[in-house]
Amino acid sequence: MRAMVMNRPRERLVLEERPEPAPGPGEILVRVEACGVCRTDLHVVDGDLPDPKLPIVPGHEIVGRVEAAGAGVALVLGARVGVPWLGHTCGHCPYCRSARENLCDAPLFTGYTRDGGFATHAVADAAYAFPLGEDLDTVAAAPLLCAGLIGWRSLKAAGEAEAIGLYGFGAAAHIIAQVCRWQGRRVFAFTKPGDAAGQNFARSMGADWAGGSDETPPAPLDAAILFAPVGALVPAALAAVRKGGRVVCAGIHMSDIPSFPYRVLWEERSVVSVANLTRADGDEFLALAPRVPVRTTTRPYPLDQANEALDDLRAGRLEGAAVLLP
Repeated sequence: MRAMVMNRPRERLVLEERPEPAPGPGEILVRVEACGVCRTDLHVVDGDLPDPKLPIVPGHEIVGRVEAAGAGVALVLGARVGVPWLGHTCGHCPYCRSARENLCDAPLFTGYTRDGGFATHAVADAAYAFPLGEDLDTVAAAPLLCAGLIGWRSLKAAGEAEAIGLYGFGAAAHIIAQVCRWQGRRVFAFTKPGDAAGQNFARSMGADWAGGSDETPPAPLDAAILFAPVGALVPAALAAVRKGGRVVCAGIHMSDIPSFPYRVLWEERSVVSVANLTRADGDEFLALAPRVPVRTTTRPYPLDQANEALDDLRAGRLEGAAVLLP
């Protein structure tokens, strides 16, 4: 197999030839057909997240087929599956026992603490892989495995908000904007100040209004979701939501939140974070996406150009999502 490997944070990934791994009990060997490039991959590579397994193969938006299976696996060979960020949970900690496996005390994460999908093959826990239909386009489906899933969990955390602000209009926001419109919500998109192309993209995805993150929306928001990992957006979003509004921080990493006056939090506004996902989130969203239907905007890259895909994501040169094709 071939894999793009991170040997140390803040260094370029290196293409390696490796022996094809064998799945253990309860595991599957997946032949990767596509793997999305997520902002969380960028946080892993840039050293924003602590203690990754090293060396590590990043990538956790995997679409592929079961090529081999270990003992106890019911999936048939050739079955199409999606492998997400949540790669394994302990099953017995208080969080797992209370249907909050996203907060498990001893989890494994694909592309962070177990090797992921920037490769031709990946081993995954079969119980954490999602069956995928044959009618899904391979490249288009990849961003659904994290941008879609974490976006869906964040949207649920936002509650029944009718007017919803999306700060940072990248892979997750362009998916969830479509879901919001399908549900009858109004979408207000916030990009980097002066990003006219990003604002036009947001409007093309159904946003009622698009502007810079330094702008005041034309109407108060019921809720806001922060996909951009910028702590300074928290007080800005609080100032934009109406009384009782909620600000959802969707990222796994964010720069420090600056101090802000209590006045913008008062009147029962709230700030919450979203951590990881549950398999129930995946089942819900993957059943919902074809009904909307969600259309992902993607840019394909060959596997050996993973560094270039990460560079483009880091620099904000993407509309939608980058996808690696082994």
